[in-house]
Amino acid sequence: MAPAVAVLASLAFIGWLIYRAVKGKTVRAHTIAYAISVVTGIYTLAFFLSMDISPLIKILVSIIVGVALIFLAAWLQKRRQGEQP
Repeated sequence: MAPAVAVLASLAFIGWLIYRAVKGKTVRAHTIAYAISVVTGIYTLAFFLSMDISPLIKILVSIIVGVALIFLAAWLQKRRQGEQP
């Protein structure tokens, strides 16, 4: 199931790019980089969850990675808001 989610996310990303192109909206470089990182993260998660290790370890590592990413996003957002006048 996890590889199917990764493939669907890739197709959604390509569809989103086509939709933006048809509507004539600009696509900025940081938006593309963000979308690619999300799709890559989904592929990595699918690979990680398909490994043959204990489910408890998978859940624990997923929670730790999720907490780290949420903390990083909040820290970057707070830092960016502090720089703006």
